[in-house]
Amino acid sequence: MTHKREIQGKVVTIAGEKTVSIVVERRVMHPRYHKVVRRFKKYLVHDERNEVKVGDEITAVECRPLSKTKSFRLKSVIKGAE
Repeated sequence: MTHKREIQGKVVTIAGEKTVSIVVERRVMHPRYHKVVRRFKKYLVHDERNEVKVGDEITAVECRPLSKTKSFRLKSVIKGAE
């Protein structure tokens, strides 16, 4: 069995039927200034039951490509939106 990548992020938009867009933040050291800076990347996640809302913290797991840009599916909702 292969290891599937897991990402954790915040839902920023509902991107159509059964699809949400999340933003994942990572912190890296700047090569010259040696300061921790934040880098962001957006991913499209497949939500089969349309259960997440904007502002939720979710975990997604890698899967086969479901469309041109979507290759993650929803694993769990960590924290609901306030």
